[in-house]
Amino acid sequence: MQGEISASSSDVEDKAWGDGSVRVLLIEGDQEVREVLARNLRDLRHAVDTADCGARGLALAVTGNPEFIILDLGLPGLDGIDLLKALRSATRVPIIAATDRQAEAYIVRALELGADDCTTKPYSATLLHARINAISRRCKLAEHQKELRVGGLTMDLLGHVAFLGARSMRLRPMEFRLLAYLVANAGRVVSKRELRAEVWGDDFACTDRTVAVHLCWLRRHLGESAADPRYLHTVRGVGIKLMAPRQ
Repeated sequence: MQGEISASSSDVEDKAWGDGSVRVLLIEGDQEVREVLARNLRDLRHAVDTADCGARGLALAVTGNPEFIILDLGLPGLDGIDLLKALRSATRVPIIAATDRQAEAYIVRALELGADDCTTKPYSATLLHARINAISRRCKLAEHQKELRVGGLTMDLLGHVAFLGARSMRLRPMEFRLLAYLVANAGRVVSKRELRAEVWGDDFACTDRTVAVHLCWLRRHLGESAADPRYLHTVRGVGIKLMAPRQ
């Protein structure tokens, strides 16, 4: 496997990558899947380093300067969630987690622990390419906005912290991304389908129930309920609208 990693690193140096290409670290335990995905991602003009185990993946995440990490949560010998937590503590680059588990709770757990997107296996390089582009667009938008504010709610996008008045809100990563998207679109009704596409980037792993649960958690942080809303207003049959509280 070491020769495979060295070869992919050489590709990074030798190939001139076009617009929209990124340096990807692919951590995948299945050799056949890893080789096919790496080859197809390179065909899509991405630079690719590969790792077949968690330890090697974590090392390359620190030393290889990837711009995106694709993480197989089913790696042998190491719990994928534990590796996700280790990666998130070591780097802030976007992570796309892949799992063959269909359980919604497991996918939600991965998103809460810092995965920027989650897909179920089997998956293709074309799908990964689309998700990389979607996350890149969101990151570029955030670069031009340092702070969002609606009423007494403030989102510090660079510091990745939210304030309700003077109180810091202890939001998990996906809660923060969801609230930031709603604040950025304040005054407009946003459908759950749009939230799945723009916040989760995944119409398959994320369901309307997943969105509803996260909205419920946000309401708790905001000191409100669906029956007595302050910021988050449900428009039945359409979606959710964030508005400043009425004085």
